[in-house]
Order: sequence, then structure tokens, then C-alpha cells
Amino acid sequence: MAEIKDVKGIGPKALSLLNKLGIYTIEDLVTHYPFRYDILKRGSLQETEDEGHIIIDGKVESVPILMRFKAGLNKMNFRFVTPSGVVGVSIFNRAFLKSQLAVGTSITVIGKYDKKKNIITASEIKMGGLSTKERIEPVYHCTSGLTNKSLSSYINMALLMYGREIPDYIPSEYLERYQFVNKRTALNIIHNPPSGEKLENAIYRLKYEELFSFMFKISYLKRQNKLNNKGLSRDISDHQLEEFIKTLPFRLTSDQTKAISEIVEDLRAPHRMNRLLQGDVGSGKTIVAFLAMYVNVLSGYQSALMAPTEILATQHYYNLKELLQNTPYRLELLTGSTSKKEKQQIYEDLKNGEISFIIGTHALIQEEVEYHNLGLVITDEQHRFGVNQRTNLQNKGFMPDILYMSATPIPRTYALTIYGDMDVTLIKERPEGRKPIITSIKTNDEIKDVLSMMYEELKQNHQIYVIAPLIEDSENSGDLKSVCHLKDQMQLAFKDKYHIDIIHGKMATAAKDLIMQEFLQNKIQILISTTVIEVGVDVPNATTMVIFDANRFGLSTLHQLRGRVGRGSIQSQCILISDSDTKRLKIMEQVQDGFVISEEDFKLRGHGDLFGTKQSGDMTFKIADLRQDYKILLQAKKDSEEYFQSRDVCDDELRKKLISGIFMN
Repeated sequence: MAEIKDVKGIGPKALSLLNKLGIYTIEDLVTHYPFRYDILKRGSLQETEDEGHIIIDGKVESVPILMRFKAGLNKMNFRFVTPSGVVGVSIFNRAFLKSQLAVGTSITVIGKYDKKKNIITASEIKMGGLSTKERIEPVYHCTSGLTNKSLSSYINMALLMYGREIPDYIPSEYLERYQFVNKRTALNIIHNPPSGEKLENAIYRLKYEELFSFMFKISYLKRQNKLNNKGLSRDISDHQLEEFIKTLPFRLTSDQTKAISEIVEDLRAPHRMNRLLQGDVGSGKTIVAFLAMYVNVLSGYQSALMAPTEILATQHYYNLKELLQNTPYRLELLTGSTSKKEKQQIYEDLKNGEISFIIGTHALIQEEVEYHNLGLVITDEQHRFGVNQRTNLQNKGFMPDILYMSATPIPRTYALTIYGDMDVTLIKERPEGRKPIITSIKTNDEIKDVLSMMYEELKQNHQIYVIAPLIEDSENSGDLKSVCHLKDQMQLAFKDKYHIDIIHGKMATAAKDLIMQEFLQNKIQILISTTVIEVGVDVPNATTMVIFDANRFGLSTLHQLRGRVGRGSIQSQCILISDSDTKRLKIMEQVQDGFVISEEDFKLRGHGDLFGTKQSGDMTFKIADLRQDYKILLQAKKDSEEYFQSRDVCDDELRKKLISGIFMN
């Protein structure tokens, strides 16, 4: 295809400005879609608001006066008689119209009306009138030096010159099935809408194409993973697994049973497992991971689990150690705190195969660590690790199977995209004995009630989390509560009866781990924190979560924080303190299911905030919106998979275009 500089009217300066907008190719240019449309209707001067857009008919009343400025700019003024009164008209850089605007000429003026000055600044003048009653004008994201009109003209010139060369990614059978117009026509409509109905149909068609193309690429990548990633094929004894499950001190839920069944099938298969184990807070993902590690070890391979913090790794270690006490297999813990002498021994024993299970932090991926026959890699809270850290652990073995764990429920819409090339296993059921967490909303005026509720729990020797949105007060923090301010308040309220401490993200890892360890041992009764404890250690004795300025947090974050309590059999509670946005927070009072909450959060906030901060490498769509276009996504997914499986993926030109797009994006 021709280059963008080949489009008539685009010189070096315009090219530089287009590049600023991320427009480098003809396809970039014609798919730089309007972000909104202005509807211009025929109206009267009296009905039009100040600075409002107007389309109005009338006749030229005075001879146009032309003023010329430096740099080739010009402005033309004339009086204009309309059925609703006389108005002044100004139009820039249309000197060529002067000869056509004789007194008495009927015209239609399109522009913006300054009511105070009684002047229309025209964007366009139509000789002989305009046939339609309204006009839909596209509005684009521009940059300084590039006007909306100039950008529109470049786009239309590109469509005129090269529109036939723009690739269409919808197969002919789906164009016919849904009676879609061709790509060039759809692009012409979206940039020059003739009517609202045609615009709506063109937008739907372009959204479908974008999502169809994306989901086809996901299917291709998933297949390539399985074809290229030849994995370890295992002989697995169902009987031995069943006997081990019988020794567990609790009964597995049906979701846990289904999850381990799917993982076992992956471990049996000759291709490499690439699976996400996603579960709501407190749903029991960890035991599924332990069973996967056990199955892997039964088949003769080593298992490794990497956790984001030392204290979480230690918790996993002691939990698994208890389950393995009647087995012949050796388990070790490797973290930054492991002594040099112990580390050397672990390195040696991992290399010669004497250690079957290893749990640790990023210490597992240090250069000195070598494995005898690593067969399974599990990454806990996978979004807390960088891609390089996860990859380093995977590369420690010869094509080990990979299992990611995440306690962050993600809406199905979003999971179809970011995890589309993985197999996803969901765990929703809560284990037996876990009670729903009672959630209530309180205002700052009700703080005495909150303190009384806290005191009742403390008298029963229970522990409490208190969450603040800030680490310390600042000039701009207003009424927002800080960790340090809350500590002062709590000490004032409870005197010296209870030990109160703080934890936040700016503290050193060792300091955070020490405080969490003391909280776990009930040496601290009230722990005041930022969202750093959103994912962390199980403290069954912690029964109350108090969140100040709850309106500042997304629903998914609030649900994650709430999940820090209710880890045992004791009835737990979560108190949300807020003077505003209580209608949104009511969802937390009514709903316990993290997946339902994440869907609501997704509708309200979009996907960028699902993990608390926007994730790098997020996919972006030019016209599709995952929140609004879920039904289109599902249809596009179904159709793309049908098309993908209908015949060999490389047997026609369209498939080659779709596949090549994977490596270009």
C-alpha cells in the first residue's frame, strides 16, 4: 500500500502532526475514528444557544468584505437575512466564494452562533441550500496545528485515493450472513455520516471486524502454543491422587474437584499446560495448586511455587508441609531470608533431585538455582510479578507446565481478551464453614458506632484491619484519612489497651513481613494499612475490616480488601466509611460474589483499574468498547473460532492477512 506522504495535501508539516497522533500509515489514517459527532439541525437564531451549532437558510444582504492577513490567511464578512432575523457571517479562507455571494443569493450557512455579537462563524456555506434537515459532523482527536477540518480532509482524500486497498478482515460468508456493507463503504459512512441509522450500522460493522480479527488471532496463538510447546507427557495414577485427597482435613468443593480434574488432563497431555487458576477471595485455590504439585511429583518431576512476598511463601510452605507429613517427599522453602549455608544446600539438593517441592519468592529464579527435572511451575498472584520474572522461572526447566493463580476476579468480557490464549479455570464456591462477610456502610458522623463495633470484637480477642487511602497527610489530601492520622485516632480511642501498628507500600519488604508476622501471631491487634494488604496472609483471627474513604476505591479493590477477613469459621464483618457515593457502595452490602462485583466495576470504571492500577501492555481497540460491546465480542468470538476451525488456517489470503496482523501489532 502507498505511504501516508503520498496522500494529496499531506506535506512534511502535516505528516509530522499526524505522527504525533500515532498516525503512520494509510490504514492508521482512515481508522482514526471520530470520538464524537455533533448533530447540526436547521434552526432559528432565537432557538440556538450561545456558541451553539446551527444550520440556517437565508439570503446574502450585503456585499462580502474580504480581509487578508499575513501567512496567506483571509476572512470574509457579510450580512445575512434569515426568516428569524439579520445576522453577521464570518468565514475564514474562502476568498474564492466572494464572486458567488452576490446580494440576494440564496445560501445555507453552517457554523457556530455567537449570540452576544450576533455573528455566525461559518465552517461551511452551501450555495443553493442544503437538502437534509440535519447534518452529522464528526469530531476527531487533534493536536496543536492540525484542525478538525484539515484532518477530515486528509482522511477523505486517503479514502478516495486508496480506499479500495484497505484490507477487509471479515470473511465473505459473514459479510453475507449479517448483510454488512464492505469496508470502504463503512469507512466512508463513519467519516461522512449521511444519516444516524447508516452511521449506527457502519459502527457496528467496524466493531465486529475489530473484535473478529482480535479473537481470530487469539485462537491462532492458542493453537500455536499447543503445536510448538511440546510438553512433558505423564503417567498419572488416579488412585494415588484419590488416596491423598482422602487424607485432607476437609472436603473439596465441586469447583475445586473440577479444577484439579482439568489440570490433571493438561498434565497428561503431550503439550505444555498454560492455564490460569482464577478464584474469588477465600475460594480455596491454594489446595488445588498443592494437589497439582503433588500429581506432578508423583509422575517423577519437581514442582515449584513462586509467591510475591516472603510471608506468603512461608505460609504456603507450612500449609503444604502439614499435608505432606505422611509422604516420602521433601519440601523446602527458599527466600531472601534463607541463610547462605541453607541456600547452598538447597541449590545442591535441587540440582541432584533430592528436593521434590520448592516454595519461595523471586529467590527461585536466581542464576545459582538449577533444577534436576522441573515439571511444574506455579506463580501465585501472577499479576504481582513482571513478565520477565515469570519467564525466568519457566525457563529453569525443559518445557515445564505452567499454572498461574490469581485472586482478582476479572469480568468474563475482559478475561476473553487478556487471557484469551490461556485455558482458564474458575473457582467460585466457598469452602465449607466459611460464612458470608456482613458488610455495612457508615458515615463519618457514625464513627462512634464503628469504634463500638471494633471494641466488641477486640474484647473477644479478635483482630482488626483498618484501611486508609493515604500514607500521610498532605496539603492536598483534604478530608482524606491517612495511615498515620488514623493511628493517632485509634490510640486516642483505645488508649493503651491494644497494640496498634501501621504498614504501607513504602516500607522495606523486611519491615512489612515482620509486622505481618506479628499480626499473624496476634502481637498486633489493630493493623492500619493502605491497600498493600489487599493480597496477603491468612489471619483467621482477623474478623473486622474497616475501610475509611471507601468511595475512593473501586468495587473490585474493596472486595479484595474485604476478603482479608472471614478466613476462618468466625463470623466476620466489613465496614465501609463514606459520606458520598453510597449508592455505588450499596453493591458491596448486597453482593458477595467477586465476579459479579468485578462486572459492576468494569461497567463503572473500565478495565484499566481492575488491578488497582492500569496494567502495562493493555490491549486497546480503535472503535470497540469492551464494556458496551460484550454481545458483539461474544458473536465475533464464536464466528472467529468457527472460521478458524473450518479449514487449514493458512489456505487463503484472508487468513494470511489475519495471521500476519498478529506479528505487526
